[in-house]
Amino acid sequence: MRTLHELPRFQDRWSHLYLEMGRLDVNALGLTFHQGEHVTPVPIDQLAVVMLGPGSTVTHAAVAALSRNNCLLAWTGQDGVRLYAASTGGTHSARRLIRQARLVSDEDSRLAVAWRMYRFRFEESVPEVVSLESIRGMEGLRVRKTYADASRTYGVEWKGRRYDQGNWADADPINRALSTANACLYGVCHAAILSAGYSPGLGFIHTGKMLSFVYDVADLYKTDLTIPVAFRVTAESPQELERAVRMECRNAFHDFNIMGRIIPDIAEVLGVADDSGESPDDLEGRIVTLAPGAEGWDIPWESERAGQRRAMAEVPESREGEGVTAPGLVG
Repeated sequence: MRTLHELPRFQDRWSHLYLEMGRLDVNALGLTFHQGEHVTPVPIDQLAVVMLGPGSTVTHAAVAALSRNNCLLAWTGQDGVRLYAASTGGTHSARRLIRQARLVSDEDSRLAVAWRMYRFRFEESVPEVVSLESIRGMEGLRVRKTYADASRTYGVEWKGRRYDQGNWADADPINRALSTANACLYGVCHAAILSAGYSPGLGFIHTGKMLSFVYDVADLYKTDLTIPVAFRVTAESPQELERAVRMECRNAFHDFNIMGRIIPDIAEVLGVADDSGESPDDLEGRIVTLAPGAEGWDIPWESERAGQRRAMAEVPESREGEGVTAPGLVG
């Protein structure tokens, strides 16, 4: 029987791993990725998101192992740019989801959350009489200025945010880099949202999409993370731009401590800063979120079926946040 303490909290995990052209499976060593003759252990208990790109397959045992270890599995397009489907989170409590639904359903409370999100991003005061449409307009102006400033800083030509998901190769390098970096950020934010028990579809500024809240939360960090990373890597003109962006995102996420910040930051912008952990009543002895505050209770996991293979891969020695540099891992 495993205890909650065998797995790291969400804030202690690495951010993401992107895999393509191979098979994700479980063997006697744990979770592994197969590419031809290369078999690479995947540190399942250290990851928040595993992104499966084109040409990849996954076994039932691997999905079950990822679920038991509260690791989000996302099926994406090439280079992790487009999300097709994702697994569910680890918490069984609807407490935060109910609160989120109440906030987003009331016009006044929804606008109050939007104000807090804007202040969080730009450290500017927003008059309470400002409408949601005005906040969106103010946000657009600040973001365009951030792009222009990054263009001057890194010497990368900027013609505007233009790309076609159906024709990826036609986009210029900086737009491809931005899309790749944002996809990594979306995956990490999506994992945090599900891990904490929120709904990815109930957004406050973005609406009408199944990932509206993911976009809201990711926007809190773009000016500090993905925009500088995309312009900096593009300026270096690497041979494999998308892979270089993903690797640099991992380093930037680690330095920024994004894994430790997302869930408390969500609580702050929702106006419930004292609710960034789990309460004992939410756990019920089942798979739970590993958010900050969940530690401290000796709660066992459900017993594994007899003969079921365990999927606790050995973790290669690596600095937290760095990619696993073994054959077969794309980055």
